[in-house]
Amino acid sequence: MTPALAIDLSGLNCPLPILRTKKALANLASDELLAVTCTDPATPTDFAAFCRQTGNELVESTTQDGKFHFLIKKR
Repeated sequence: MTPALAIDLSGLNCPLPILRTKKALANLASDELLAVTCTDPATPTDFAAFCRQTGNELVESTTQDGKFHFLIKKR
């Protein structure tokens, strides 16, 4: 699974990670993957809720070295 786009939103706090992710997803075709890296500790909960509300699929959510990594499939 290779993402069509990867964005690093480290250092940004809520609501910016969600807003920038929404903007990035708008540029992708249906079923393409977006990889997102964040440092805001609220993002795991925020991204899960965002995907539920928008119909996008949260394919993967991991934490490594203090960073949160998400893989989102556009609906």
